[in-house]
Amino acid sequence: MSETNAANLDAERQRIAALPFDKALAEFKAVVEKLEAGNLALEESIALFEQGVLLQRRCERMLGEAELRFQRLVESAGGKIRAMDLAVGDSNEDLG
Repeated sequence: MSETNAANLDAERQRIAALPFDKALAEFKAVVEKLEAGNLALEESIALFEQGVLLQRRCERMLGEAELRFQRLVESAGGKIRAMDLAVGDSNEDLG
């Protein structure tokens, strides 16, 4: 991979990492549609596939984090529900 391609891929990773879920999902769907339509040059197909993988990982990561937030909803002593924001990989040992 040339330095230019590596820099472009790194910039694309950073762009995708900053996308909110709705935009990442919409872009992922658009990439899938383009790939399914075909009629693309090999290099363009590969670039789109790479972009699709990055978008899919972004969506999965965000869904995983949302799922953790929901799982960590705990009932407090006063009967109120409170959400505890924890990132993927955080320990839940203190939740009892």
